[in-house]
Parts: sequence; structure tokens; C-alpha cells
Amino acid sequence: MIRLRLNLSFVRVGAVLAATVLLAGCGGNDLSRTFGLTHDAPDEFTVTTRAPLSMPPDFSLRPPRPGAPRPQERSERTQAEQALVPQQALGVVAGADSPGQDALVSEAGPAAPKDIRAQVDQDAQLDQPGHGFTDKLLFWRSPPPPGIVVDPTKEAQRLRQNAALGRSVDDGDTPIIQPKQKGLLEGIF
Repeated sequence: MIRLRLNLSFVRVGAVLAATVLLAGCGGNDLSRTFGLTHDAPDEFTVTTRAPLSMPPDFSLRPPRPGAPRPQERSERTQAEQALVPQQALGVVAGADSPGQDALVSEAGPAAPKDIRAQVDQDAQLDQPGHGFTDKLLFWRSPPPPGIVVDPTKEAQRLRQNAALGRSVDDGDTPIIQPKQKGLLEGIF
């Protein structure tokens, strides 16, 4: 009887494994790639780029020296600069806007007021919906205040000790006040 149960468990495990292999075979690339049945070799043509061959404009050029860098290929540093800061790679003077940029800025309208952040915050507070009965029922506790509370007496003592010993104010751990752990039913009633 035990042997029959053991054989049935092996049959079940074998059937599940066979089903996953068959499922991986008939699926798209995603499933076979997940099970490692598809091998993705790197594309060797995308690793390095070379400038295409072209006819030189002047046939009286000297032949290249062996080991010299190719003049038509840019270094990785130049390519990175061009990708990150195109103006610098093109030799544009920093701070000088193009006529198109000047026209775009002038058409955008007047500059924003100095207190724009305060105005946006005030508008956002007006747009917030009020808390309904469900919100008050589910979120009845007020959240703890953000940040960590420093114990002022112990911190002052630590700073005095560091000053007396000639240490930096950064030496030692800053003492903090640990929040009190609430019980399971505390604050409900």
C-alpha cells in the first residue's frame, strides 16, 4: 500500500514536470526563455561600431601609420560627451542660447512669480477631498510625527564630553528618545 502511494507521487511529479516542459515548448519565447530552453547569444555586431568605408576626398593622402587611431572614429569619451551634453560636443559656448531657444522663451510668457510654490501648495490643499466616515473609521489613529526625536540632555552631555576630550562633535552616537510601544488594546477604549 505504501509502495503504491510512493509510486503515485512519483507519477504525479513526473506528470507535472512533463507538462511544464511541454508547456514551455509550445509557448512563445517568454516561457521557453524562463525555463532556460532558449539560448541568447550576444550580438557581436552591436558591441563595437566602426565608421563606414568611404572614398577619401583627396587622393594625395598619406597612408595611415600602423597603430594610430582612426581619424573618422571618435573616442568613447567624445561619444559619451556628445550623448550627455550635445552643446559641449558641438563647441557651443555655455550660457549662449540659440535664436530658437530665445524665441521659445519669449513666446512662453512672463516669468513665474517668486512665490509660485506657495501658491501651488495652497491650491493643492484646496483640491484635497475631505475625509469621509469610512476613512475616519479605518484610519482612526493619527500617524506618528515624522523624524527621530533627539534626547536633548544626553546630547548636550555628549557634546560637552567631546569638547572636554578634544574630539569632534561628530564622534559618538546621537542619543534618541525611543517611542513607547503600545499594547494591543491600548488606546481603543
